[in-house]
Amino acid sequence: MAQPIVNPVLTGFHPDPSFLRVGDDYYIATSTFEWFPGVEIHHSRDLIHWHPITRVLTESSQVDLRGNVSSGSIWAQALSFDNGLYYLLFTDVKSRRSVYKDLHNYLITAPDIRGPWSEPVRLNGSGFDPFLFHDTDGRKWLLNMRWDFRKSHSNFSGIIMQEYDLSTGKLTGPVHEIYKGTPTGVTEGPQLYKRNGYYYLLVAEGGTGVNHMVTMARSRSLTGPYETDPDYPIMTTAHDLNYPFQQAGHGSLVETQNGEWYMAHLCTRPIPGTGTMNPLGRETAIQHCVWTEDGWLRLAHGGKLPALVTDAPDLPPHPFEALPERDEFDSEELGYPYQGLRIPFDPSWVSLTERPGFLRLTGRESLASLHNQSMIARPIQHFACRVSTCMEFKPVSIMEMAGLVLYYDDSDYYYLRVTADEVRGVSLGVVLCRAGKYDEISSMQISVKAWERYYLKAEINGRDIIFYASPDGEVWTAMCTPLDFGTLSDEYGGKLGFTGSYAGICAQDLDQQSKKAYFDFFEYKALEG
Repeated sequence: MAQPIVNPVLTGFHPDPSFLRVGDDYYIATSTFEWFPGVEIHHSRDLIHWHPITRVLTESSQVDLRGNVSSGSIWAQALSFDNGLYYLLFTDVKSRRSVYKDLHNYLITAPDIRGPWSEPVRLNGSGFDPFLFHDTDGRKWLLNMRWDFRKSHSNFSGIIMQEYDLSTGKLTGPVHEIYKGTPTGVTEGPQLYKRNGYYYLLVAEGGTGVNHMVTMARSRSLTGPYETDPDYPIMTTAHDLNYPFQQAGHGSLVETQNGEWYMAHLCTRPIPGTGTMNPLGRETAIQHCVWTEDGWLRLAHGGKLPALVTDAPDLPPHPFEALPERDEFDSEELGYPYQGLRIPFDPSWVSLTERPGFLRLTGRESLASLHNQSMIARPIQHFACRVSTCMEFKPVSIMEMAGLVLYYDDSDYYYLRVTADEVRGVSLGVVLCRAGKYDEISSMQISVKAWERYYLKAEINGRDIIFYASPDGEVWTAMCTPLDFGTLSDEYGGKLGFTGSYAGICAQDLDQQSKKAYFDFFEYKALEG
């Protein structure tokens, strides 16, 4: 029996998939929000095995995210290909905590999926989730949802479309409103396809929470009117809140070389028994789809629920070598899976060459900063895992800190850090922030002034997190009683965020912005199958 597709295919924080086939190669681009480098692209040849190949936005000249609110910045990119050129649209969201969003929609291009990519060209700011449709007549059209900030108006005021002029690099002609959505509301994420004389519009509806869904409409004319599938939605988990996947929506389609159809979409896996606590964030899954005789798309396995396991296409297997669990920091450049917050990697704050075999972080702003943090981190991808590091660091004041962090955003994190104070001298303990409220586990702060090195680790098991510390990596001391992994979720504290939890290392120097911490290794090890 052929190997199936086991969902999710991209675990951990990999939301808003944009699905593309070019020849025998398949690509999925996912959103990165405030994490930088931005826009991640994975590659496959069989839809079963996936491997990261690049992150697109690597320099501040491409996009400046400093000061952007958490769960803002890079939203719902759209990857496409036409006439030898890759196109990538993305939104830089500057505001999201008021009625205004301050949206900047950009287009970049590259002759190769790995780049180099062109400098971004700003197209519009009327809404988010931009998509570029390449029609068979050679014309190109920009679609996005339109955001309406006015009182007594729906914020989601329709899907609009305008022609993009390739020769000038600008939008031209009238703006067409092509779809108002269904009574479900919150119509966004437009994707447009052409098949058998119809233009098919695929949209996300219901919001990105538990009512999320995928809806389709079609028209014989590009500009509409678009008829909604009478049996909408194609897919949702809104009617089964106990299903292992939740929040299924934001679909994107490809047709295989053999004429089969597949849809990539986002979903979450809540901690069992919690309903909505999803600290792994929004992940990417793939569904096998079929067309009905009257031309509507359906899940191949039937029903509306996304399959946990689905049939793979008839393509040659193409596995990739597994990524290493442990990084000894013996390279000269940081690569996958690391990201920082809002800013590029720069020798002024992170270096692998200053002390060969170590990663050096120069302490800067606090974990609450929206500007210049010194953190490198990677998504947490499993409900059972262990994260560990070894650090050398000699603080002299409470302003200097460094250590191991489990981070959702500036309002929610756990931090096992070394610092110094006037009572214990160099000390080690856990600080935390929940829904924006800072706290310290004071009863378990310990003096470590005799330690030469600090071995730090965090173990996650279901909903429980426990931090440990050791002077030698052999004898470990628990630094807390179990902490709640659910804190690092989108819904915690009512914040309605859009990202996922990360594990990483960081350093702060709130005074001189110059204290250095040296890390000997970083390891992420899954403890579940």
